[in-house]
Amino acid sequence: MTTPLTLLAEPRSATGKGPNRRLRSVGKVPAIVYGGGADPLMCALVAKDVRKELRTNPRFFSSVVELDLAGKKLQVVPREAQLHPVTDDALHLDFIRVTKGSFVTVQVPVLFLNEERSVGLKRGGVLNVVRRELELVCPVDAIPERIEIDLAEAEIGDSLHISAVSLPEGVTPTITDRDFTIATITGKGGAEPSDEPEAEAEAEIE
Repeated sequence: MTTPLTLLAEPRSATGKGPNRRLRSVGKVPAIVYGGGADPLMCALVAKDVRKELRTNPRFFSSVVELDLAGKKLQVVPREAQLHPVTDDALHLDFIRVTKGSFVTVQVPVLFLNEERSVGLKRGGVLNVVRRELELVCPVDAIPERIEIDLAEAEIGDSLHISAVSLPEGVTPTITDRDFTIATITGKGGAEPSDEPEAEAEAEIE
């Protein structure tokens, strides 16, 4: 497991719109930590640190984060952020507590390798990406940074399914009832991929 990102945090006890508004006025973001068989923990984070991660770290919601609560370290996974409708600044954050042996569901990006060597692409084919991210259930201490798919041997007409992907040990897709498509190699006149995985799934069933 890579070294987790550390965010400074402080406990808080007051809840509601008024106290939360006062926290934001002094550069803090209210947050709450759930799970792990313990009571929810309310805390506040430094707003500028949160803003930086939300705007520059595409893997923030699929990474283990270490909250530093006055020297006491607590490992969590970000679950959800409530954002301001205009500025996109965080108004509130939800975290899931990390415990030994626990699993989390995260979105992991797909990286396509060897496009320049792909047999089908060199013949004029087009890579149509159906899923740029995969929703995976992962051990909390072994969340992959990305899933790599080698295109070197891919031909025009090939469909790349989840069954052909080598997932890390203990990692499984959330979709288990079908061999879903991640990408296809089509000729130049091939159909454009659907933006919605659900539409692609219906096509598979048909």
